[in-house]
Amino acid sequence: MKNVSVALVAIVLLGMAALTNCTDNKAPAATAAAVPTEESVVKRGEYLVTILGCHDCHSPKRMGPQESEIIPELHLSGYPADRPFGKPTPEALRDGWALFNADLTAGVGPWGVTFAANITSDESGIGGWSLDQFKRALTQGKYKGLEDGRPLLPPMPWFNYTQMADEDIEAIFKYLKSTHPVRNVVPAPIPPDEL
Repeated sequence: MKNVSVALVAIVLLGMAALTNCTDNKAPAATAAAVPTEESVVKRGEYLVTILGCHDCHSPKRMGPQESEIIPELHLSGYPADRPFGKPTPEALRDGWALFNADLTAGVGPWGVTFAANITSDESGIGGWSLDQFKRALTQGKYKGLEDGRPLLPPMPWFNYTQMADEDIEAIFKYLKSTHPVRNVVPAPIPPDEL
């Protein structure tokens, strides 16, 4: 009986030692979080620009065979500076309407007329902007991110982005900085009293 008890204790001790070794070997190692590559950050930025609808206003369009399509060489370049701007209908504005031009790159309403900004990597776009300026523009509605800059006017929905995660803002910024630069100095807004 004494031999059985000693053998049983030995088996239990060996089992516990084996479990301890297995547990220690399988314990997750403290590893640093995977650092995203520059390419993956830019791809995420492109994805965000697409799903957030930035092309809706910032990319000039033309009518294709069945629908409006982005003009590839003007992708994200804003309202084309060489395009004439038609006269808004005063009756519609008095009746409380907000209007867009045919490709959605210009809007008119009680705020006056606004033209979608060039957000390509060109200096006439955001080429000279810092990430901090871009973040302030997107989350605080400040033109060029300047504290004393004019507010971003409708229809820019900057207030929808006030809680956007810093890594998403950075991804969008890096994507926009990687775009083909398009030289296009968008017209300044027209105040309502000048319509």
